[in-house]
Amino acid sequence: MRNQPKYHFFKNTTYALQGIKDVIAHETSFKIELAVAAILLPLLLVLELSLVFKLLMFMSLMGMLLAEVINSAIERVVDLVTLEHHEMAGRAKDVGSAIVFLSIMVFVVVWLACLAAYFEFI
Repeated sequence: MRNQPKYHFFKNTTYALQGIKDVIAHETSFKIELAVAAILLPLLLVLELSLVFKLLMFMSLMGMLLAEVINSAIERVVDLVTLEHHEMAGRAKDVGSAIVFLSIMVFVVVWLACLAAYFEFI
């Protein structure tokens, strides 16, 4: 049996918002990526792209933010377990960083391809 309280939508929403607030307060990379999102989301609204392109661009942008949150969670759990240098701890953190790196690559490729189509470069 799991040591977990009964599910409550509003309580769980509060936990999620606390998590977002915490990541904003303590993670510089997330702040930078959030600033990028704050600039690009309005741009996404004004560009006359098809809905499919807009959805792809939105999902790749949100994917980057999601990856950063996952990476932050991995780093915090590893730090909770041990602050000493351990090979497996380092590997876990490296995998978290790889998640972020790959999400940024997806973001860049999707946005470049969609903008190239918009400006008729391809």
